[in-house]
Amino acid sequence: MKLNPLTIKKIRRFQSIRRGFYSFILFTILILLSLSAELLINSRALVVRYEGRTYFPTYGRILPGTTFGLDYDYETNYRDLKARFDAEDAGNWVLMPPVPFNPYENDLREGAFPPFPPSAASRHFLGTDIVGRDILARLAYGFRIAIFFSLGLLLINYTIGVSIGCAMGYFGGRFDLFFQRIIEIWSNVPFLYVIIIISSIVVPNFFILILIMAFFGWIGMTWTMRTVTYKEREREYVLAARALGASNLRIIFRHIIPNTVAIIVTFAPFSVSGGIVALTSLDYLGFGLPAPTPSWGELLQQGWTYMDAWWIAASVITAMVVTLITVTFIGEAVREAFDPKLHTVYE
Repeated sequence: MKLNPLTIKKIRRFQSIRRGFYSFILFTILILLSLSAELLINSRALVVRYEGRTYFPTYGRILPGTTFGLDYDYETNYRDLKARFDAEDAGNWVLMPPVPFNPYENDLREGAFPPFPPSAASRHFLGTDIVGRDILARLAYGFRIAIFFSLGLLLINYTIGVSIGCAMGYFGGRFDLFFQRIIEIWSNVPFLYVIIIISSIVVPNFFILILIMAFFGWIGMTWTMRTVTYKEREREYVLAARALGASNLRIIFRHIIPNTVAIIVTFAPFSVSGGIVALTSLDYLGFGLPAPTPSWGELLQQGWTYMDAWWIAASVITAMVVTLITVTFIGEAVREAFDPKLHTVYE
């Protein structure tokens, strides 16, 4: 696939903005690490070697303890199995992830109550929360949920907003007036109250929460695309396409939208950032994803409630600051790279 020379120029311009480009690389690495979180943060072993056979439990089926000569038929506790094999020294071994805990299990200790502070010896590098769950595990898996929530919300909002906004700007007239009245009514609906009412009726899962937020989140992009399309539809290339007999759908999707892609791409990073903040805020208030889903908002609420456990608030605030700053730098660089007004030369 050969890229347009103008697109290549914009990509090189983006690469020249070092702060945004390095932020993009960091953000991509974080997403890739979150996708492979089971290999780094998990209570399941990566590899088990037992009596000449090799097992890979991480992405496989649940292996009961009887598989490895233990006296129970529920899932194997691989940390205990590793300690047992190390003590026996009979040629069997277990390779665990660097953080041998999943985000749901409680690591409790006899004679002590969580939360426990950070400790390299216990492999809780950022400590535990108030019920003994590993904070690093919940941060990593919570990041993955927040990112895919934001991207899913972005996709739905942009699909609805771009389609309706372009149609409003292109057709105008009664169609435009009709959707203007709908948007005005929609804008006055108290979003938080709707979330509270729905949460009191049904526990929202990942997809229900995306749909609820998308129900109100498409309005901003719709107004933007309406304004841009009003301007684009009077340009010469649209008039030429219309004179050649191109249909309205072809003009919108093959001519107007490709020429407004700079606007769409510019808003995308900030929309991702807004999605992360929205999910974190709802989880903090208790109206987001149901427990025990790994959540930054739930950790933030714990940190606010238990100020003595400073590592809880410090961990989640640091993670949020780094993520949001990274996304903001990417957004600024994309906006500068795709904005023709900043790089126009008049002769």
